Order: sequence, then C-alpha cells, then structure tokens
Amino acid sequence: MRLWIDTDAINSAGKQVRMKVSEVTANISRQAASRGARAVNALRNAELNVLKGQRSGRRYRKYPYKSMYTASAPGEPPARRTGNLRLHWNGQVKTGASSGDGVEIIAELESQEPYAALLENGTSKMAARPFVEKIKEEAAPEIQRIYSEPYT
Repeated sequence: MRLWIDTDAINSAGKQVRMKVSEVTANISRQAASRGARAVNALRNAELNVLKGQRSGRRYRKYPYKSMYTASAPGEPPARRTGNLRLHWNGQVKTGASSGDGVEIIAELESQEPYAALLENGTSKMAARPFVEKIKEEAAPEIQRIYSEPYT
C-alpha cells in the first residue's frame, strides 16, 4: 500500500483561495470608495440645504444695485448675497490602509472661498455664523445609512 499527497493539487487549491480572497477584497474596496463618493454627495446636498433660505438679520442694500437683502443674525448660517460660498465647494474621497486589515475612507467637502473660515469662526468685529456643524448634523443620517448597507 502506498500513500502520497499530490502537492500540485494543494498548491492549486491554495492559489485559487488566494485569488478568490484577493477578488473579494478588491470588490469591497471598490464598494467602500463608491460609498465615500456617495457620502461626499450627501455632505454637498446638506451644505446646499443649510446655506439656502432667508435669514433674520439686518437688511442691507446690495452694492452697486438698489435691491435689498437680509443678512444673517449672529449664530445663524451665513445669508446668501452673491452665492459664492454656497456654490464653491470641492469634495474628495481619500482611501488608504487603516491600522487593521481594513480600508480607511475619508469623505471631505471643502469650501474654496477664503472668507468661509471668517464666517464660521467670526472676527473681532463680527459674530460667528456657524454652518459646518449644521451641515454635518444634516448629512449624518444619510451617511450612516450609506455606510450601514451590506457589502455584496
């Protein structure tokens, strides 16, 4: 009686398992990056919603025109005068390896207007018009739903 182990079959099965694991990992990484893009879209939609509408502050004349607009009161999100703050945002998704075996997804939305930080934090002559936390709060349920979906 002879017993033997076919090492080619073992190596072949191991190779197939490694290929399948690699395929599944790549698929999950693609889905995670896609969810990051959807999270950026949720942030952008929340930003558009937070920065729209009328405010309850002082009324001003729009220079050089004679039309009037209502500014924001301290503590309210900024009022829309030109629309630049509302329209000039860039979103991006950063992916990288996390400390464990997973993947880290960072979805960020950044204003391209230099005065955005002044409105958010206020100055010595102007009270803050915070909007960042309000955007995060409005987008949080949608982002939670996006990342809670099962991976296929």
